[in-house]
Amino acid sequence: MKVFVYFVGKVRDQHAQALTVEYLKRTTRYAPAEAREVKAGAVDFLERHPSAYKMFLDPAGKQIDSPRFATLVGKLEDEGRDLVFLLGGHDGLTDAQRERADLLLSLSTMTWPHELARAMLAEQIYRALATLRGHPYPR
Repeated sequence: MKVFVYFVGKVRDQHAQALTVEYLKRTTRYAPAEAREVKAGAVDFLERHPSAYKMFLDPAGKQIDSPRFATLVGKLEDEGRDLVFLLGGHDGLTDAQRERADLLLSLSTMTWPHELARAMLAEQIYRALATLRGHPYPR
C-alpha cells in the first residue's frame, strides 16, 4: 500500500506545514507516503491511481472516529490498495472531484484553517498506521 496525499492551494503558514511534513515523514515508517499540491479543479492527477481507494475531505462528508479510520485503512491495506487523499482548497472540492471519491470524509463540523486541516489529516494517517502496527503512539 502507498499513501498519496494531494492538497489544493499553496501553504501560507510554514509552522502548520512543518507538522504536516513531520507526520507524513513518520508515516513512511509504515508505508510509502507522498504529498503534493495540485491546482483547484484538477482531476487529471487521479488518472495515476485507477485502483486506489479515494478518500476526499469534505465538510459534508462522513465523520468517523480514529479507531474506525484505522480499521478502514487496515482493510484497504489487506486488499493491497493504495490510498489517495484529497484536501480541497479554501473553496472546497469541485463537484467533479466529489464524484470521483470512494468516500467523502469530514474531519470535523468545525471550520479549520486549511493548513491545520492538512496537519490533522497527516496526523490521522500516521495514527491509523501506528495503531495497526501496535505502536504505543495512539494511546
